[in-house]
Amino acid sequence: MGIDPGTRDVGWGVIESEGTRLAFVAAGVIRADPKAALSERLALVARELRGLIAAYEPVSAAVEDVFVKSNPRAALAIGHGRGVILAGLGEAGLTVRDYAPATVKRALTGNGRALKSQVARMVGVLLGETDLSLDASDALAVAVAHATNLRSQTIVGQ
Repeated sequence: MGIDPGTRDVGWGVIESEGTRLAFVAAGVIRADPKAALSERLALVARELRGLIAAYEPVSAAVEDVFVKSNPRAALAIGHGRGVILAGLGEAGLTVRDYAPATVKRALTGNGRALKSQVARMVGVLLGETDLSLDASDALAVAVAHATNLRSQTIVGQ
């Protein structure tokens, strides 16, 4: 399971990975009312995430790190969202890995500065899904990067 955190829109994606084969399972976005209090939005994310974990039973999860560009207040809010997400994944007993946005972009496109549209295009090529929101495709990109990382660790560890 891959997650693109936020406090209004949280992208999520579930893939299956077996050897070098990747398969799309499901993806979507948890959308919270931007006018709702932060505590209400975070509670919604927690509830929805619990439901997704129960429905798809992932064996591991990956969450994109917070990217701080020029708005520390926005980064702090996203950090709150990440905290709720990490707590929910931990509560479910999942192994969780964090990935920097540049690492995810590099894993999918070979370029750590790739545009969201380029990442979305590669998600479509790899998983056969092209009709996704950018938040959902970002979450799937995190899942793909995680699966690739786990596969390379298995190969090296053999």
